[in-house]
Amino acid sequence: MSNPQFRWWQTGIVYQIYPRSFQDSNGDGVGDLPGIVSRLDYLVDLGVDAIWISPFYKSPMADFGYDVADYCDVDPIFGTLADFDHLLEEAHARGIKVIIDWVPNHTSSEHPWFLESRSSRDNPKRDWYIWRDAKPDGSRPNNWGSIFGGPAWEWDETTQQYYYHYFVKGQPDLNWANPEVVKAMTDVLRFWLQRGVDGFRMDVVYLLAKYPGMPDNPINPDATPLNENDIFGVQHHVYDSIQPEVHRYTRMFRQITDQYGDTVIVGEVWEDDLNEWIKFYGPEGDEIQLPFNFRLMQLKEWNAGVVSASVNEFEDALPEFAWPNYVIGNHDRTRPATRVGSQAQARIAQMLLLTVRGTPTMYQGDELGMEEAQIPREQWVDPWGINLGITRDGCRTPMQWDGSRYAGFSTVEPWLPVQADHTWRNVEAMSDDPHSFLSLVKRLIALRRVEPALHLGVYRRAGAPDGVFAYIREHDGRRFLIALNFTFEEKRVPLNGPGVVAISTHLDRADETAADTLTLRPDEGVVVLLG
Repeated sequence: MSNPQFRWWQTGIVYQIYPRSFQDSNGDGVGDLPGIVSRLDYLVDLGVDAIWISPFYKSPMADFGYDVADYCDVDPIFGTLADFDHLLEEAHARGIKVIIDWVPNHTSSEHPWFLESRSSRDNPKRDWYIWRDAKPDGSRPNNWGSIFGGPAWEWDETTQQYYYHYFVKGQPDLNWANPEVVKAMTDVLRFWLQRGVDGFRMDVVYLLAKYPGMPDNPINPDATPLNENDIFGVQHHVYDSIQPEVHRYTRMFRQITDQYGDTVIVGEVWEDDLNEWIKFYGPEGDEIQLPFNFRLMQLKEWNAGVVSASVNEFEDALPEFAWPNYVIGNHDRTRPATRVGSQAQARIAQMLLLTVRGTPTMYQGDELGMEEAQIPREQWVDPWGINLGITRDGCRTPMQWDGSRYAGFSTVEPWLPVQADHTWRNVEAMSDDPHSFLSLVKRLIALRRVEPALHLGVYRRAGAPDGVFAYIREHDGRRFLIALNFTFEEKRVPLNGPGVVAISTHLDRADETAADTLTLRPDEGVVVLLG
């Protein structure tokens, strides 16, 4: 798939691993780094080019690893630093790049930096975090809410001040306005780059800068809170979210990673304003190579009109130097197979992800069509869900490798329950079924890999009847039409000449020829070679 004009992170496919739920190697019910090593050959067979591993750092697990207590070591539950080095070596030996999570906005409240910071007002690390006095009436410094529920300020009895936490109180925000924080955190980047990682997925990187003075956010009178604890949800986030100063940091990160060869920065950026979101590429493409594009994952409706409008608006807005990317599932959002309404439409979603222009990021289990688990509330462990009533646990259940009691994930009861459908919706069973969801994804990836039009070709709109989203991918004279039927009706799609079906989501009409039109069955997507 090599092309001198394109980088691996443009032509390849990224696969997200949530390590707690991927593979348990030591029988404690929690996935770990050696477990990932044991499944690398599966990823080779699947056809992905890079893995993004969610946090595995030392952590008290208040937010399952996103509360970091040591950025330069591995939590014992996941293994050791030597285990990580072995994983890196084994992945690279198989041609798989390794992207790791970096959590720059906040640490754990148990990080040594914060323990020093909260020990006294005159501690040298006091200003490494955001501390403020109470207002004269004793109330909090401002009205900002935590996205995990409740206020974003926690009172510290010892030093008689509040500290700021955008997330749970065990995740105090770092003060990036302090040059010592900048140096310490960029040294963390260098630590992992020197070990040989190929890039970083930078967690909530858009939050690093705070508005000077931190005034109250305006209230959104049209908002509907999730519950009485949802202070965050009823505000306009004018002062606690994206600030212009953040681009100075992202440009600095890029300058550092560029010193270590062919690396990539993937940035978690939640921003509805497309023009503001695009700024994270940098005015000359000198910031984040792949600011995550969550637009398909955020759609409130799943139909041809809404999806095509989203893709076309995105394509039209991108500057020439900006490379697109798409995400339809991750560890924070409802599984796409549930979100789009049916398994047939989940197949459509996978075909879209793997044929539209740009880098696709897949989430573990989505290649099986795993659905959102229905977990009894008394078994919830997600702090966001516990506080606000909508849990993320349903998309984090163990990977389903086989039909055994614990789905081949572990030999003991896992940290989250295995889904009941694992007895048949699993890698082992689906690998033997030529029409399975997994077989579809493998064949789409294989087709994408051998056809430059699908992994680096241009994107063009194509005519289609209502209910169908159609587009063309073209490179060096070779053209493919992708037609996706979002309805439960047959649809006739114009080809404007002869064509040969390369693959259908039904996996039953490869090499079928057509003259000027092609009939799509209900809920069917096709990739057609034109010419």
